[in-house]
Amino acid sequence: MTTVPATRPPLPPFTRESAIQKVRLAEDGWNSRDAAKVALAYSIDTKWRNRAEFLRGREDAQKFLERKWNKEHEYRLIKELWAFDGNRIAVRYAYEWKDDSGNWFRSYGNENWEFNPDGLMENRYASLNDVPIKESERLFHWPLGRRPDDHPGLSELGL
Repeated sequence: MTTVPATRPPLPPFTRESAIQKVRLAEDGWNSRDAAKVALAYSIDTKWRNRAEFLRGREDAQKFLERKWNKEHEYRLIKELWAFDGNRIAVRYAYEWKDDSGNWFRSYGNENWEFNPDGLMENRYASLNDVPIKESERLFHWPLGRRPDDHPGLSELGL
């Protein structure tokens, strides 16, 4: 059984440095594709809007992530801080993945996050679009898992 930490640092209110750290920790978690582990970053009563899907609670978030990563193969994600204030962070992101038929996509999105005092995400609002790409157009080439520190971010890639 996984133990839920009492807090999830860095904690709000965020500084620029702690907001950047929170974004990178979220990116690292999602790149692990471990739905149970990632779900622990969200409050028990978290509320999500992801595209046209509305989720309530950590258990729903975990089930969503399991479905997502069963569909999106070779998933690699980059997140970048857009803005922050107090207990809120806005990010932009892109990720590459392929479907069961071998078709590649780059998904572009924006998220608005709101955290409780313990650093758990209470609200996550995501808007995103999928763009078909050719395999030769892929830009995210690191081994599955955490993006290496020396791999370019979104701005450096011109995304």
